[in-house]
Amino acid sequence: MKQIIKVTMLYTSESLETLIEELTKFPGIGRKTAQRLALYILKQPKEEVEKLVQAIINVKEKIKYCSICYNITETDPCPICSSPKRDKTTICVVEEPMDVLAIEKTNEYNGLYHVIGGVLNPLEGIGPDALKIKELIHRVSSGGIKEVIIALNPSVEGETTSIYIANLIKPFGIKVTRIARGLPIGTALEYADIATIVRAIENRTTM
Repeated sequence: MKQIIKVTMLYTSESLETLIEELTKFPGIGRKTAQRLALYILKQPKEEVEKLVQAIINVKEKIKYCSICYNITETDPCPICSSPKRDKTTICVVEEPMDVLAIEKTNEYNGLYHVIGGVLNPLEGIGPDALKIKELIHRVSSGGIKEVIIALNPSVEGETTSIYIANLIKPFGIKVTRIARGLPIGTALEYADIATIVRAIENRTTM
C-alpha cells in the first residue's frame, strides 16, 4: 500500500493524496470513489468548500446524544422525547439513529424510541454493557410504558439481541412486540422502502 501511495503521489500533490486517504476512511468509500470526491472538491469554489468544512465542524460541535433515548440531537431531551404529541406509552427499540429516521419518514409511528447503539456480537466483543440496554430497562421499569416494539435489523445478531431484550422486559408485564418479517433477512431498516417499513410496523407480532 505504501508503495502504491508513493507512486500515486508522483502524479498528484501531497495535499490531494492526503485528502484521498482521509476520504477512504468513510464507510463504503473505496479509493476510486475517494479520488472522484477529492477531484470534485478540488473543482469547487473555495466558498463552497468552506461551507462543507463548517458543516462538518458544526456536526461535531452541536450534535449530541439524547439523554433519554440516545438518538442524535442538538437539544437535550431530543424533539421526539420532549414532544407532548408523542405517545409516551410506547417505545420502539432500534439499533442506530438512521433507523429512527427511516421509521419517522413513514409518518405511521407516533411513539417514542430507544437507540441501543448496535447489536450483541460476542465475536467482536460487543456485550450487553456496550449497548444502551440497561438504560432501556430503566425506562421500562420507571412505569408508564405499555408496549415495547423491537425493530432491530433482521440479522442473526439482531435476532439474538431481540430475544435477549424481550426476556429482560417480559417480567415487568409489559407487552413486547417485534416488527413483522416484511423486511428480507439482511436488509437494514435505513435501506428499506417506506411501504415495507409501514407494513412491518402495522403487522408487528407479540414476542
